[in-house]
Amino acid sequence: MDDINFAVLGTGGIGRRTLEYATEKTALTPVAACDRHGVAIDHDGLDVDELLAATEGNIASDGGAVAVKQSGEMRGVAASTQAEPTETPIDDIIAESDAIDAVLIALPNLEHDFIPRVADRFADADYEGVLVDVLKRSRVIGMLDDRVDSFEDAGITFVCGAGATPGFLTGAAALAAQSFVEVESVDIWWGVGLKSGYEDNRGTVREDIAHLDGYDIETARELSDEEIEAIVDEHDGRIEFNDMEHADDVLLERAGICDAEDVTVGGILDVRSDEKPTTTTVEVTGRTFDGERATNTFQLDDDTSMEANVNGPALGYLKAGVRRNRAGEYGVFGPTDLMPGF
Repeated sequence: MDDINFAVLGTGGIGRRTLEYATEKTALTPVAACDRHGVAIDHDGLDVDELLAATEGNIASDGGAVAVKQSGEMRGVAASTQAEPTETPIDDIIAESDAIDAVLIALPNLEHDFIPRVADRFADADYEGVLVDVLKRSRVIGMLDDRVDSFEDAGITFVCGAGATPGFLTGAAALAAQSFVEVESVDIWWGVGLKSGYEDNRGTVREDIAHLDGYDIETARELSDEEIEAIVDEHDGRIEFNDMEHADDVLLERAGICDAEDVTVGGILDVRSDEKPTTTTVEVTGRTFDGERATNTFQLDDDTSMEANVNGPALGYLKAGVRRNRAGEYGVFGPTDLMPGF
């Protein structure tokens, strides 16, 4: 396929690793990235190595030999030699979007309507291209579906839930369901190891904590870093989640696979080890045309990292979204609607 120029909104864990992953993929050129402090745009392609170092908050000192921590106005993306400080990073990306084929929204989404509102801003600017997110919450899918008309009018192809779960595990469930004439249940169980801990994965850990008993999006958003560290300590760094509100359920119902209530998602997050605390598995149970009851199982190797399982599919779905967009197909698509491009 033709080359794709893309932008990343947000340079936390997912955004940074998407930029890094893109250097290993063909036909993908990152041309813009931003966080709340700055924006970097180069239509010939960003210097990813330099930007990643700056995103971590460190750049070389004047002598070039010592890395120094940056703070204040020059932290994050703004510390990059390719970037400028800004108070309007998303607007700055939108202003350049005529030359951007696709945008990965890798922003914290601890407000239900935050990603839909970001999409509204692109639609209002008549952006013609692809928007991709890795959102988790079921209720957000309806908010995006409510915007189909505005996306179609603008020429936007929106690919939602395009990470691991929801994402290619949802797609795997949809494929596994093809053996059956009736699906009884879909059970997704994931394991993630994050040795780098909360400090390097703030958004991911905070969003997951919102699924624990006694917490929700609102309460998790208000937690201080110290309070989150205390929750991690309370669980000895290993937190188990059951019956999460994950968009896999709505996306599978939307595809006609099964009712949302027949989908369960849970898993274990270990923020003190890179080894997976449990094997990531999708089990689809159903009845075949000849009356047999069976379970199809899809399993990820324990050696594939969270980064590989989230950012690889995100870029694959981004490629697929661009194909649809260039074919004139606009609206909202989920991971059950299209196969990711490699």
